[in-house]
Amino acid sequence: MNCNAMILPFRLPRLASAALALSLLAACSPPQAADPAPLAGAAIGGPFELVDSNGQTVRWSDFDGRYRIVYFGYAYCPDICPYDVQRMMQGYNRFAQAEPALAAQVQPIFITVDPARDTPEVVGKFTAAFSDDLLGLTGTPEQIQAAAKAFAVYYSKGEESPGGGYLMDHSRAAYLMGRDGEPIALLPVDQGAEAVAAELDRWVT
Repeated sequence: MNCNAMILPFRLPRLASAALALSLLAACSPPQAADPAPLAGAAIGGPFELVDSNGQTVRWSDFDGRYRIVYFGYAYCPDICPYDVQRMMQGYNRFAQAEPALAAQVQPIFITVDPARDTPEVVGKFTAAFSDDLLGLTGTPEQIQAAAKAFAVYYSKGEESPGGGYLMDHSRAAYLMGRDGEPIALLPVDQGAEAVAAELDRWVT
């Protein structure tokens, strides 16, 4: 359509003509830019080298070209981590049912902040309890520290009980990262599966 040379083929009442002109101008206007991602430009994410449940090396660059969901927690967490991961994966599964082709381009990842106890085997059992699509990663204390620093994740070991057990204090976030590893948004795991699925539907394209 040539928006600079439109000729009406017949006369219209003044109000109708004005309304038509406004609608035509709107049709000729350039499309509005999409809303920026909430975490656009944030210093979150970066290279890491960890190991999966089979002891195989996994690097951040292995996921280039795919979206990633990243959650830091630990397998011995008594409450928050299991609930968060459950809602995260339920939301992912809902999104996968609605958009299977897009969901196939998303890799959910769980990274432990407790490498002393979360061996590859332990991490593998933890993630398998939620979904075969959830990749569990662990590593040396130094590797975990580097990965957590890249994602601005705080964690620390609590006091040990007489039996040797302890809790880990850590920040709580599920990051949605883009195809180039860029931060996009925080998934609202605290709001339930539907909210997670809606956020995935909004940003995964």
